[in-house]
Amino acid sequence: MAPKKTPKGKSSFFGVRQKPSGNFGVEFSDAGRRWWIGTYPSAHEAARAYDVAVWRAERPREHLNFPEIESRAEAEMLVPQGIKMKEIPTKKKTKKKSSVVVSAGETDEEAMARFAREHPEYVQAELEYYWKREAEQKKKGAKKEDEAGPSMVIPIESSSEEDWADFSEEEEEGCDDPEKEEFWAQFRSSDDEE
Repeated sequence: MAPKKTPKGKSSFFGVRQKPSGNFGVEFSDAGRRWWIGTYPSAHEAARAYDVAVWRAERPREHLNFPEIESRAEAEMLVPQGIKMKEIPTKKKTKKKSSVVVSAGETDEEAMARFAREHPEYVQAELEYYWKREAEQKKKGAKKEDEAGPSMVIPIESSSEEDWADFSEEEEEGCDDPEKEEFWAQFRSSDDEE
């Protein structure tokens, strides 16, 4: 049977690629994980190593480069140096965040309510974020008050009669502006009535 073509490389074997050095590298994928098998001097040897990985993973026979091999033991015998499967770390796929899609005839409020029903985890995460932020702000606010004291009190260095002479009650009684005088007269009359 003729070897099968693979989309990668030019070796005509599954999982085998020719490297710039002239050697052949073997890579194997199984259940969303990628494995590096090794580098071999010929494409034929590399294809046999790939077949050992297929047997170990218990994949279907159609994934083999040499389906005429009847067992895993026979496949491993044909690769005297054996194989070392080293997992290739893959980039973690970032999950696309859900978005709100407003349908025709739907208001923004209806769309947001629908989104909240369909994705309660986002609503919970948002609430937790704001609760945490509010708690941190309260903590910071309490610290600032403790440092400065409960209120800002400006001490007056002198409390002599002379300092307060400008604020005498006599001046309050009289006013040069007639409009202001009428205004204050209203309050004075209401004080007298009580």
